Amino acid sequence: MQIRNVVLLSHQGAGKTSLTESMLFSSGAIQRLGNVENGTATSDYDPLEMERHMGINLSLLPFEWQGMKLNLIDPPGYADFMGEVRSGLRVTEGAIVVICAASGVEVGTEQMWGDAEKANLPRLIFINKMDRDNADFFATLEGIQAKLSPRCLPLQLPIGSQSDFQGIVDLVTMKAYIGAASQEAEIPSTLREQVEASREKLIEAAVEADDELINKYLEGEPINNEEILAVIKKSTIAGKLVPVFVGSALQGIGTQQVLNGICYYLPSPEEKDIFVAKDGATGNQEEIQPNSESPFSGLVFKTSADPYVGKLSYFRVYSGVISSNSQVWNANKNNMERIGQLFTVLGKNQQPVPQVAAGDIGAVVRLSLTTTGDTLCAREHPVIFPGIEFPRANFSMAIQPQTKTDLDKMSTVLPRICEEDPSLQTRREVDTNEFIISGVGDSHLEIIKDKIRRKFGVEVKLDLPKIPYKETITMSTKAEYKHKKQTGGHGQYGHVRLELEPLPRGGGFEFAKKIVGGAIPQNYIPSVEKGVNEAKQEGGLAGYPIVDVKVTLYDGSFHAVDSSDIAFKIAGAQALKKGLSQGQPVLLEPIMNLTITVPETYTGDIASDLNTKRGHVLGMSPGDGINVIEAQAPYAELTRYAIDLRSMTQGRGSFVMEFDHYEEVPAHVSQKVIADKKKAG
Repeated sequence: MQIRNVVLLSHQGAGKTSLTESMLFSSGAIQRLGNVENGTATSDYDPLEMERHMGINLSLLPFEWQGMKLNLIDPPGYADFMGEVRSGLRVTEGAIVVICAASGVEVGTEQMWGDAEKANLPRLIFINKMDRDNADFFATLEGIQAKLSPRCLPLQLPIGSQSDFQGIVDLVTMKAYIGAASQEAEIPSTLREQVEASREKLIEAAVEADDELINKYLEGEPINNEEILAVIKKSTIAGKLVPVFVGSALQGIGTQQVLNGICYYLPSPEEKDIFVAKDGATGNQEEIQPNSESPFSGLVFKTSADPYVGKLSYFRVYSGVISSNSQVWNANKNNMERIGQLFTVLGKNQQPVPQVAAGDIGAVVRLSLTTTGDTLCAREHPVIFPGIEFPRANFSMAIQPQTKTDLDKMSTVLPRICEEDPSLQTRREVDTNEFIISGVGDSHLEIIKDKIRRKFGVEVKLDLPKIPYKETITMSTKAEYKHKKQTGGHGQYGHVRLELEPLPRGGGFEFAKKIVGGAIPQNYIPSVEKGVNEAKQEGGLAGYPIVDVKVTLYDGSFHAVDSSDIAFKIAGAQALKKGLSQGQPVLLEPIMNLTITVPETYTGDIASDLNTKRGHVLGMSPGDGINVIEAQAPYAELTRYAIDLRSMTQGRGSFVMEFDHYEEVPAHVSQKVIADKKKAG
């Protein structure tokens, strides 16, 4: 059976999930039309998705149409879940871009279009919601051609619009189709002229892909419908044409034509450009033949953490066959992986299957080593496919458990959540002793917090992370401390003299000794160092760790009976504190490097915003309407930069942030930080 693997792309709210629902219903895969609003859609089955009326996870929807198997992948439309979209793009041969006839091309549409271009995927466009108020097919088409590509040409025209929308005219078959039942009818006379002109344009663009047909066309010979279908397919696969369909998913108008379009114009796995993998033994590139006779190879493109079933891994088979209850080689982990029962998945329903063959998509539970992006293959023929490039996790929050029991559970739940969503990262910030979770945006992390509660029963709270300030001194100084206590019996005696010198930025912390003539016995020096090291963690100004200081123990005295390790440790710590307060201490803050990529029109806004954030632009490289801005700014001003940049650029900007160095905090800011720290206790 021929296969079509297709990913659906759209801006949030363009009606992508309604279209999948309408397709499943038209094909007979489901008996009842689900609905996003009342939480019955097949692909939005997660309780969080039902509650928020939006997709959060990628879902797989296989069904049959005209004797072909269609694997539809429905990822979320919201920008924070771009990782799911990238997974879907990685394992499909074609895409359908859904655009709302009332809203037109939106930011998310442009971003996903760009990703599909990068992946070199043949596309179809479906202009949806023609029955909506303000729906305007021709204005939307104009926007598509201006913002996405002039290669997008209508394959259909709508009959009527908004409340008068009745059906479509197909420019290939030159027939009208009315209502959800797609009843054939004559083309309305009022549209005739427009239909002729649009068909002419379509044929003119399509024949460019075929020299024979060009000649035929130029000589005015008639071209039959079979030839037109074939040449539209050829042009679509070559990326020279993007056919535009139209309809209303909610009313089921145009759905059958889109399904036919997937079968006619998008490539099967065999028709796609070659699949390339790296030979596991030699490291050379090799072409993978997409047939069932070749050795097995496949890529895991999504992992789902289910508290009941365990880990569910979705995979795409590129060559050969994988069978239930077998063993395969994980080429990324260099180890065998046991395969249990294989499934095909429709939304949340799993159907056991004996095997999954080349070109198809399946799922398996409880793989022990395998994670998203891993290649599974035959051990005797190891290959590695390129992984999936996930968006950078640029928005960070401190994550804290609500209770002690939540703390214990949190450490096991976070790795599982990160495995399910590779665009998430977690780390421990040693200086502030906080657990940091980073995602694509604020909504991403809010939903992850909800997911942790719903799936695993762990309550966590999110706060903006603390800034890891440091402290240092700006002048050399000497400090002395004598720890002396006399209580009945043994007393305590430790006496040290320290010299403190500032080191250049990034110099760290050094402890040296220059004791002359046994002023302090050798065996007590490690205790002094221990005291100094403990005290350096607490600073003198606001309790932040000390850096860029060299401490030299140069003198002191001891008592033959009363001196002890503890006495010298206390003396070392107190002498350091005294020295810090005398050395004109200052606060240091982390300075970050920013690489910001934005459309050129936003350059001025970005630069002036950076000024308000105590930042400065280091350089710019404009090109192709896009500007890449290199800048530096203090981390304290950037904790919400992912949100700020999104609102300044309507979601069109992206950035990468990396730590560069520590720098002195300006006095007016420093006073506020110190006061806040004291208030917090």
